[in-house]
Amino acid sequence: MQGYDYEGYERTVDVHVKNLRRKLGDDPRNPTYVLTVPGIGYKFGPDADG
Repeated sequence: MQGYDYEGYERTVDVHVKNLRRKLGDDPRNPTYVLTVPGIGYKFGPDADG
């Protein structure tokens, strides 16, 4: 068992978002569909403000 000290999954969500953006044709520098919300995570949609 890996336990809490195992850090292999630390970037799993980031990798999935990267793959989603690639499959959706979303530009990672100017995303339209999968937006990064600082301090919260990710949001699907055209507006990251709320």
